[in-house]
Amino acid sequence: MKITVKLFATLRENREKVAIHDIDEGTTPKDIIEGLDIPLKDVAIIMVNGRRVDEDAEMKDGDVLALFPPVGGG
Repeated sequence: MKITVKLFATLRENREKVAIHDIDEGTTPKDIIEGLDIPLKDVAIIMVNGRRVDEDAEMKDGDVLALFPPVGGG
């Protein structure tokens, strides 16, 4: 199965901002995050196909996974 992974803001540092990944059935966003060596605590928002999901949601062929860090400012 193939999915598209999009990284935003600080999660892009030293990584591709958009990449196609081959995944196995049963793969979750948490598996992808860990595979990219991103600490789970650094991901504040996980979206699949434009909808917010839990880190344990099962990915499907053709999904688009978007990962966002916490937003700071003042």
